[in-house]
Amino acid sequence: MPDVVNFIVHDAPALRGESNYIARIDLAPFEFEGQIEQVWLQRTGDDGEAMLCCIPFRAYGLALRDTVRISAESTVIELVRRSGHRALRALLAEADAEQIRMVKAEIDARISRAGLLFEWSGDRHVAIDVPPGADAESMMDYFEREEAAAHLYWEWSDVERFRI
Repeated sequence: MPDVVNFIVHDAPALRGESNYIARIDLAPFEFEGQIEQVWLQRTGDDGEAMLCCIPFRAYGLALRDTVRISAESTVIELVRRSGHRALRALLAEADAEQIRMVKAEIDARISRAGLLFEWSGDRHVAIDVPPGADAESMMDYFEREEAAAHLYWEWSDVERFRI
């Protein structure tokens, strides 16, 4: 592990009211060396299993309400069961403050119209929960247009599997 570790935190977890535990995910297996994502969980039993109560910003292969296994050291070590949710993520390109504000406002409006849960990490990184049966087409169409204009970059968190 590097000398300096950068923690990715969830200031407003999507299901904060349901969460009762914090654990971490080492992001080195996803090529984010020196970064740890701190996630909010709800314990589901004494066997080290817990449900994710936040939408992953960086970890791959996980989504809101997935069941994971936690080590004695409070590290997520295994995906036990998928919830059927998916995490759609976007990183806004570096731009002037007004451009970022406009893109962020449009993203917030589209998420609100779709009735989806979401979390922001700073002003430029959003993670959106897409539950089973939800329509994310409008969001994806917008992301594709904005990516073509070099205003943002987007991905699904399940383009890679979870690993430690």
